[in-house]
Amino acid sequence: MEMRMDPDRLLKAITEEENKENRGHLHIFFGYAAGVGKTYAMLKAAHAAKRHNIDVVAGYVEPHMRPATTALLNGLELLPCREIEYNGIRLREFDLDAALRRKPQLILVDELAHTNAKECRHAKRYQDVEELLNAGIDVYTTVNVQHIESLCDMVASITNVVVHERIPDRIFDNAYQVKLVDIEPEELIARLNEGKVYQENQAQKAVQNFFTIENLTALREIALRRCADRVNKLSENARIKSKSDYYTDEHILVCLSSSPTNAKIIRTAARMARAFNGNFTALFVETPSFSTMSEENRKRLRNNMHLAEQLGATVETTYGEDIALQISEYARVAGISKIVLGRSSARKKAFLGKQALTEKLIAYAPNLDVYIIPDSATVAYEERKARKKKAEFQAGDVAKSAGVLLAATLIGFAFSALGFSEANIITVYILGVLITAVITSQRIYSLVSSVLSVLVFNFFFTEPIFTLNAYNSGYPATFLITFIAAFITSSLAVRIKQNARQAARMAYRTKVLLDTNQMLQQAKDKYEIVSITANQLIKLLRRDVIFYFAEDGLLGDPITYPCGEREFDEECVSENERAVASWVLKNNKHAGVTTATLANAKCLYLAVRVGSRVYGVAGIVMGETELDSFENSIMLSILGECALGLENEQTAFEKEQAAILAKNEQLRANLLRSISHDLRTPLTSISGNAGILLSDEEGIPPAKRRELYGNIYDDSLWLINLVENLLSVTRIEDGTMKLRMTTELLDEIIGEAMQHIDRRSSEHNVQVKSADSFVLVKVDARLIMQVIINLVDNAVKYTPAGSDITIETETSGSWATVTVADNGGGISDDAKTHIFDMFYTGDTKVADSRRSLGLGLALCKSIVAAHGGKITVSDNKPHGAVFAFTLPIEEVTLHE
Repeated sequence: MEMRMDPDRLLKAITEEENKENRGHLHIFFGYAAGVGKTYAMLKAAHAAKRHNIDVVAGYVEPHMRPATTALLNGLELLPCREIEYNGIRLREFDLDAALRRKPQLILVDELAHTNAKECRHAKRYQDVEELLNAGIDVYTTVNVQHIESLCDMVASITNVVVHERIPDRIFDNAYQVKLVDIEPEELIARLNEGKVYQENQAQKAVQNFFTIENLTALREIALRRCADRVNKLSENARIKSKSDYYTDEHILVCLSSSPTNAKIIRTAARMARAFNGNFTALFVETPSFSTMSEENRKRLRNNMHLAEQLGATVETTYGEDIALQISEYARVAGISKIVLGRSSARKKAFLGKQALTEKLIAYAPNLDVYIIPDSATVAYEERKARKKKAEFQAGDVAKSAGVLLAATLIGFAFSALGFSEANIITVYILGVLITAVITSQRIYSLVSSVLSVLVFNFFFTEPIFTLNAYNSGYPATFLITFIAAFITSSLAVRIKQNARQAARMAYRTKVLLDTNQMLQQAKDKYEIVSITANQLIKLLRRDVIFYFAEDGLLGDPITYPCGEREFDEECVSENERAVASWVLKNNKHAGVTTATLANAKCLYLAVRVGSRVYGVAGIVMGETELDSFENSIMLSILGECALGLENEQTAFEKEQAAILAKNEQLRANLLRSISHDLRTPLTSISGNAGILLSDEEGIPPAKRRELYGNIYDDSLWLINLVENLLSVTRIEDGTMKLRMTTELLDEIIGEAMQHIDRRSSEHNVQVKSADSFVLVKVDARLIMQVIINLVDNAVKYTPAGSDITIETETSGSWATVTVADNGGGISDDAKTHIFDMFYTGDTKVADSRRSLGLGLALCKSIVAAHGGKITVSDNKPHGAVFAFTLPIEEVTLHE
């Protein structure tokens, strides 16, 4: 069977290749332990590059007090380090801004996994390196195998040392070149004993604890395998880009929690996803107990989510009480093939033999492969933490519980007086416990109420009364059943209330997202799009929002959207905050509070982007609390909708501009085509008549000479009118025509126009009929004269000599109407629908056989429309045509 190519992987490979063309190249010198010679090899390579005339700068190199390494720094340009005071210690850090200003072709940045001081822009040095790469600078760096994120647990199990400075696997996998610096473990120990790695006291301790033959051999093997895995990935990408057959259906799912050992599970799942060449998803199931999770657990959960993202996982969140059901349903929908869990999740619960998560998961989805990873550090960690949490009693809830218990007791006395059985009284107490569970905020109240209800019932309603003794031998069983019934009903009530709260919260957030989508579809411009987005974010997060538009690669002025619950902090739009937003715009990444970049900012800044194109930067004023996973997911979805809306608005604008350009090009083409054909006749006539006059003017009879002069004049006038129309049409089409509105007498405009009409109008009977009163209009007199001239010339041109042409004005309400009527051959019904179209000439023959360009009437329509009026054409009875256009009347206010 022919294997199909995975289109998503092909697109990803092509995109990565395109991005690499504009980025710098990362060269990693990789080792399995300190002292193998990574920095030494990096410096040797730097000198080789310099000999090839490459601009090389040593940005930060740690010589480790080794003479051979220090000697290799000679001859290289050293970038001064940034010195930072921290707890009385002066720290030397890599100066990222100085490197960007210097911008060499190649820079050396040692110790890629280093953690920066708090005052630095980024929390980690690998983030500094990423910014250098984005700026197009090549980087040489060093890293050891224990600093690779996914290998952390494996290395810790070998060396019993947990390394806290780590880099994401993607940094290693996406490097342009990884050079393994390798020596035999025995040689490394010999170098250590000779003092070439550490000083003597440190060397002896290192040999005893870390640098053993067993440890070094194991680390060396891991380093070799990691390099081999990277080669396999490069080969896979090469097959994809070469369009070789490729197919994978593996999709790994890891379950997220706040357990301290969950990080180990995530790393293991990441290694599996890489080994199987499959997709990687991290799923968190939010249960009703999430709202009571401690801040410590929430922070750990956020760290685990961040770790999963670093290792290439897509983080998703679902909601429900049955975790196994939620996992199985998501796995079914998302096409998951393998699920990775911790061992604690597989253990059976002690109470009533409750099924373990894996057993339920297998029952729900028997076709899934479930992998159990040892995590012996904790068992049901979250549940134990929840049980240890002290109950915080509140006076209001205590009063409610006491009131319900008192009410149940009073009703019990009433039932007893009425002769009701004890079973009815027990039911009242169970109902009271149920009501307590509903109206109080914590489960402890209903549990205490269950116990007290049994005791109060025993005290007041069983013989002997007013004691906790009971004569009837069946009462202990009754008490136990009553307690169990009250306990179960209260537990169910609390669970239903928690589920209802969770469902309401989820429904509200989902509604915010859906409303955002609908409102953005109706937004008219980019400012309305951003306003809708900010208001929806305020509804969701109840935090102030700041937005910067991206204009030609620069930030615009900040637009603030206060939530109204607190006074807006003006520091959030200071120059320092603007600098963080500018960095986000430039690098197309998140920054600010809660991130590892510029974390001292007051806001969380996110790029509003579609792919690599950033349309703006949104700032969220975080305050003291962080966003939970679902809030963060919905926020990113809303910003994604905003980015799509801005892209659609930009696309519509560009499409409109393209349409205008195409229209102008079509106009230009039509003009050139018409002019090239139709100007030939008058120009030939002018040149021919002028040539006759020049050759033998004296021998030409006076009458013939006047005829030739008249023809030259007519043709010249026709060309002048044509040029005027062309200029007017051009100004109208490109939007540069500006109306110079003045208040004028309509009769005066018509009289002025009559002095400029075609001289051949003398062959026609032209009459002007004025209105009964003076008509004032506020118009651009020059343009309205052009309309009248064009209409009269049109009537002269298309009617035979001796025809009647009447120009008449009349008023109706707030409008004045000007009509130009003739008694010529008229206009056909088919021509009436197109007569005002540009370049339309119809089939009517011109009286003097000169063809029209079809601009005059189109120009008249544009001018009248610009004044707010309308122009129409109709038949004249019994024959001929009537052109009419309207203009608004200007009212005159008389002042005493």
